[in-house]
Amino acid sequence: MTHAETPGTALITGSSRGLGAVIARRLADDGHPVAVVYRSGTEAADAVVADIRAKGGTAEAFAADVTDEAAVTRLVADVTDRLGPVTTLVVNATGPQPEADPTTVTWQDHLDQLTFFVKSPTLLMQAVVPAMRERGGGRIVQIGSDVLERVLPEMSAYTAAKAAQHSLTEVWARALGPDGITVNTVAPGWIPVERHAGAPAEALAAYAAAVPLRRMGDPEDVAAAVSYLASPGAAFVTGERIRVNGGHTLG
Repeated sequence: MTHAETPGTALITGSSRGLGAVIARRLADDGHPVAVVYRSGTEAADAVVADIRAKGGTAEAFAADVTDEAAVTRLVADVTDRLGPVTTLVVNATGPQPEADPTTVTWQDHLDQLTFFVKSPTLLMQAVVPAMRERGGGRIVQIGSDVLERVLPEMSAYTAAKAAQHSLTEVWARALGPDGITVNTVAPGWIPVERHAGAPAEALAAYAAAVPLRRMGDPEDVAAAVSYLASPGAAFVTGERIRVNGGHTLG
């Protein structure tokens, strides 16, 4: 995406709810036609699309398993047909994140996390890059985590996969830079969304007390970082990992 171009199509995985839905709405506000991608929950995806359209934006919902190669190929082809070539890819989809002592974690536990955070991003990147190259550039933003700095023993499989995901960001940034494609990671802290509805109030309070800004983050904080990285203003930013956690992991 060059400075002179209007915003092109943004594809956001896992965007029927949670962080992805807020990111989708924000990029639509920025002028991008938005592909709201979901695996299940048609009504939730349709609601995000309706919200965007109600504000004058352009959006379509697409059901896809973004861990399946054939499904990803079909997804990108469908999005291109209905909304235009993907110029911004936001890799946000995630799955269950079970907690377990590292001495009991199985290889399948690791594979499950690597499927979401290495396999899926790779399939998506490979599917969108040809069109980005044709247009002379694009943006890839991966949603990571500050769990790398927190070193939580019960999250070893998730942490390893998230570390691998950001390593992909750095390698892709170097490999795709000559094509004008930037690749970055946004690494949120604990940002409460729908799946945290049952979190104890005392846990939320304890976490917020440990954050230098003395509050929990909002999904809009993450969406703002993604918006920046997708904008012309971030044209010279690549290979970075931006923590959005209020300073929680400062040394």
